[in-house]
Amino acid sequence: MGGVHMRVAHTADLDAATLAAARALLDEVFAGELEDDDWEHALGGLHALAYDSGDETLVGHASLVQRRLLHGGRALRAGYVEAVGVRADRRRRGVGGAVMAALERAIHGGYDLGALGATDEAVPFYTGRGWERWRGRAHALTPDGVRPTPDAEGAIYVLATAGAPLDLDASLTCDWRDGDVW
Repeated sequence: MGGVHMRVAHTADLDAATLAAARALLDEVFAGELEDDDWEHALGGLHALAYDSGDETLVGHASLVQRRLLHGGRALRAGYVEAVGVRADRRRRGVGGAVMAALERAIHGGYDLGALGATDEAVPFYTGRGWERWRGRAHALTPDGVRPTPDAEGAIYVLATAGAPLDLDASLTCDWRDGDVW
């Protein structure tokens, strides 16, 4: 990962320029398909920021927010990964691994499990880091009660910690939020 240095900070500790740079990076990475709700989901927790050591431009980002996931009769404290992106010319050079390593350290130290929604293209990256696909049914605790979320099934990945036993074939229910619930 030569030529890159990391910063991990809470949203509250990032100035407007840093947040704007992160949003611009993600807009570029996701080809303009990053919705306002997606950006909102990335705020309020830890941000792992990778900067080019030469010109200090932001080349990688990921964030970790706390969510509650219901599983096995328990409300688990989940470190939920959001807004993972690496600038196209810096991919396959360890930047994604560096931002994820920072967040995975926080997951192992402070949460019952890690969780994220993965694109098909990102699956090999996450599984190579030890994330496992959730095979069971997915639901959301909505204002109208628990509702199935079949579109999310197959795209949810978890990182086990010592915090809670997981049955990857059982049901998993996420807390409610606007936009994509998973």
